[in-house]
Amino acid sequence: MSHSPALGFDPAPGNPAAVLTLAKKLLASANSLGEASRVVDALASNSSGWQGEAATAFRASLSRDLPRYLRSAHTSLAEAARRLTAWHDTLVAHRALAARYESQAAAATTEPALADARRLARELAAEHAAAAGRVAKTLNAAADRLAPKEPGVFASLWQKITEDPADALSNASAILGAAGAGLSLFCPPAGLAVMLVAGGLSLAALGMHAADPRFRKSLTDGVTKGEFDADFWKAGVTLLGDTAGAVPGVAAVAAGARAGTLAARAALTAAPEASALSGLTEGATTFGRTTWSTGLQIQEVENPLTAWALRSTNPTVTKTVGVAVPVLGAATAISDYASDSDAVEQTAVAVDGARGVVDDVPSSTAKVAKAWSVMSP
Repeated sequence: MSHSPALGFDPAPGNPAAVLTLAKKLLASANSLGEASRVVDALASNSSGWQGEAATAFRASLSRDLPRYLRSAHTSLAEAARRLTAWHDTLVAHRALAARYESQAAAATTEPALADARRLARELAAEHAAAAGRVAKTLNAAADRLAPKEPGVFASLWQKITEDPADALSNASAILGAAGAGLSLFCPPAGLAVMLVAGGLSLAALGMHAADPRFRKSLTDGVTKGEFDADFWKAGVTLLGDTAGAVPGVAAVAAGARAGTLAARAALTAAPEASALSGLTEGATTFGRTTWSTGLQIQEVENPLTAWALRSTNPTVTKTVGVAVPVLGAATAISDYASDSDAVEQTAVAVDGARGVVDDVPSSTAKVAKAWSVMSP
């Protein structure tokens, strides 16, 4: 209700749907940043189990203040999401009252009745304005309290995350992918768990990017108009990274889903008198077990190009290279927030593009082939 003819003004202006949409986007970004912050803190700590040349190179690439900025950004975004969600609820209630007062004013047959409805509407307008002011003040205070004093870094981080949560998911996936690769050297199950989460983030980022008209336009303009500019290459490399990051996890889940479906059917066929719940239980158990075992098998699959190039090299070197490549991806993801320089961004796109062609594509292809062999023995 943008206009109230009987009252003569709108006592509770605002768009609840837009507020709720923004709150959800902020919460999704906050969750991604929170996970990224925890991973960066763990990897940046010399006391963690990850040691060696790759670990040293990764820690050297980190800004001393970046982990703190990530934590601050996570806290600030989460607080903003909570405040906006509460404001959405207040706005819905106020607009319901405004609609009621408008109806009362429209139905009034006497001047006192009309005046009473307008009085209530003016009181609501005052309360609404005060509530909006309190929300704005709280959000501003949270930003002032959590923003770093150094100019540029936090502002760039905040802007990039809120304006493009899909990129935030891609970057979080890259960081978790590096964490998973490092953990796999010492504890394969833990590494697999982290890498499955990274794959889920890549899949979410892929969906969000595909749904973004600006992202699609960057690609279609290159294909249809020959505009192979920086936006085209960035979008193309991002699409490649999201797809390559999501495919192995999807393949493992697909193998688990197929095995679970077959197990459920077999259980029901073997015991037709049993309840459907027993079949579903057997299917769910088989799904989880097969997904996990397939993931562990996929995790052991090496990049065929790297394996060929390092076929005569010490296995330790091969493992180091296997970790260094995703660490390089994490470093470029972090650079997306650490600098607003076009040169840094273009360099990161070039590095990610080369890494995608040399590592992501062949590795993902080999892993999908492994999952397919599990599904079709």
